[in-house]
Amino acid sequence: MSRGALTGSRIRERRLIKGMRQADLARSVGISASYLNLIEHNRRRIGGKLLLALAQVLSVEPATLTEGAQATLLAALREAVAHLPSDELQRIDEFAERFPVWAEAMVQSYRQTQSLDATVRRLSDRLTHDSHLAASLHDVLSTTAAIRSTASILAEPDGVDEVWRTRFLGNLDEDARRLAQSSKALVSFLDNSDNYDTRPSLPQEEVEAFLADNGYYFAELEQDGGSIQSIIKNSPRLVSNASQELAVRALSQYAVDAQALPQIPLIDAIKDVGVDPAAIALQFSQPLHVVFRRLASLPETEIGRLIGLVICDASGAIVFRKSVEGFSLPLLGSSCPLWPVFTALTRPHRPIRRRVRQHDGGGKDCTCLAVSWAQGTVDFDRDPMLMAGMLILPENTDAPDVLALGASCRICSKEACESRRENSVINNL
Repeated sequence: MSRGALTGSRIRERRLIKGMRQADLARSVGISASYLNLIEHNRRRIGGKLLLALAQVLSVEPATLTEGAQATLLAALREAVAHLPSDELQRIDEFAERFPVWAEAMVQSYRQTQSLDATVRRLSDRLTHDSHLAASLHDVLSTTAAIRSTASILAEPDGVDEVWRTRFLGNLDEDARRLAQSSKALVSFLDNSDNYDTRPSLPQEEVEAFLADNGYYFAELEQDGGSIQSIIKNSPRLVSNASQELAVRALSQYAVDAQALPQIPLIDAIKDVGVDPAAIALQFSQPLHVVFRRLASLPETEIGRLIGLVICDASGAIVFRKSVEGFSLPLLGSSCPLWPVFTALTRPHRPIRRRVRQHDGGGKDCTCLAVSWAQGTVDFDRDPMLMAGMLILPENTDAPDVLALGASCRICSKEACESRRENSVINNL
């Protein structure tokens, strides 16, 4: 049904919003109620003076009645219900045309849900993995338990010896002071939890913020003689000694990769073969994981597309992340076990290609290229220490057959997933 054919439905909806009876509106514009009834049921087309008169009485622009919901509203509606497997989605335009207020309410609810989902992701990660928050909560709980224990002794009906009573009261006063300080510190921490610049952070977070601030690219290290210490010294992000040590390792690896795959020849190769890690690895006689790291470090303007990268160790813990639009990465927590990077750990040195789409958050299609490799020296007396990397390449088109996955089990809406951690535990009991 065309937009123009639904003008009557819009007139009826606006009339109901204003609380007007059909007869009252008809009288206001000088037509009969029966004729207005035909208009509202899209059985009569209108225009000219009658349309202007109806728009004036309904306090809307004439274009609102003839053109209906705006394109942005329709786009937002489609995004909000894109994950629903229903044939009714084909009638989304009609829904927005006939019920614009409800459509706007649905969009606002969807956007609020998206915002809350992002907050839940962040807080869930922090509650599970943030050592500062864990220590503060432990201090509050242990101090509360001590106060309760002391108070219960003092409240005993038989009483307590005066010497012990004085001692217990002193302990109670000390614990109360400590609880007040711990509570104040906890409240301060939570108040600053949304401000990256002021809240306490983990060393890995400091390094990731440092890399992101520089766009994961360091021109000084693209040539011989670049000073790693100078880069670190000039960064306000690297506060702790631990974060500085991690940054030294990351930049040292960056310098080695830059020597193995120099920027100018690499960019020339990308112009010839595109972002094809296998072809680039063959041309430069370098391992795939080195190509992954170099592609993720180059500026988007140089290679012509966005690239994300995830690197994990054999336990599945993510040790490096470069986020990219269309593929959500949890800040600190465990990731979706369906990610190809984890599959690569089970198939050492075997490249894996998957077309994926995250079913939460309206993610777009991404091509994920993953491979695992042995870190360090390999010999007969010890097992190799495996690492795995996954290059994330957002695509502009949707494929019919993709691997549906999430960001993290804790916030994934796919309850029936066999790979969901709680389901896996139950199934193996």
